[in-house]
Amino acid sequence: MIAGVLLAAGASSRFGGDKRLHRLADGTGMALAALHSLRDALDEVIAVVRPGDGALATQLGSAGARVVVAHDWRSGMGSSLAFGVAALDARATACLIALADMPFVRAATVSRTAAPLRQGASLVAPVYRGSRGHPVGFAAEWFSTLRRLRGEHGARDLLAVHRDRLTLVEVDDPGILLDIDYPDDLSTPRG
Repeated sequence: MIAGVLLAAGASSRFGGDKRLHRLADGTGMALAALHSLRDALDEVIAVVRPGDGALATQLGSAGARVVVAHDWRSGMGSSLAFGVAALDARATACLIALADMPFVRAATVSRTAAPLRQGASLVAPVYRGSRGHPVGFAAEWFSTLRRLRGEHGARDLLAVHRDRLTLVEVDDPGILLDIDYPDDLSTPRG
C-alpha cells in the first residue's frame, strides 16, 4: 500500500493570505487541487493541517483525505512531515510526500513516481528537464527516520546523503517544480 502525505500546515506568510484555500483559475482550492492528484493515484492520503483549520480540514476530508492536525506546526515543515508519516496506516509500504502549495502536479506524474516504489525502490523523485521536483517517495525503511524530523528541515538532507539510493523518474510535467509562494507564481507558464 502506497500512501500520500499532503503537507498543508504552513503559514502562507509570503502569499499574503491563506494560499491553501486560494482558488485557482478552475475554481478549485490550491490544497484541494494538490490532494486530487494524490487521491487519484494512491491508496490513501493523509492531509496534515494545523489547529483551527476547520474549513480546510472539512474540504480535504470530504475529498477523501484522512486529516490529521499537527499541533507543533509552527516549529516547521520537518515536524509536520514527521507527524504525517507517524499517522500512516501500518500497512503502508511506502509514501509520497507532497506539498499543498504545488497544485499543478498531475495524477499521472504521481502514479509514475509511485511505480518504482511498488517495485521495491527505496527513494524516488520525479525529474522535469533535469530538475528534481515533488512529490518525493520513501519506502517504509525510511519511516522511522522521517518520524524523527524536527523544525524547518524536511527530508532534503536525507535525500542528499542517500542520493545513491534515489531513483529519478523522468516526467513531462512542469508542475513538479511549481511551488506557489507568491500570488505572481500562479501566472508562471506551466508547460
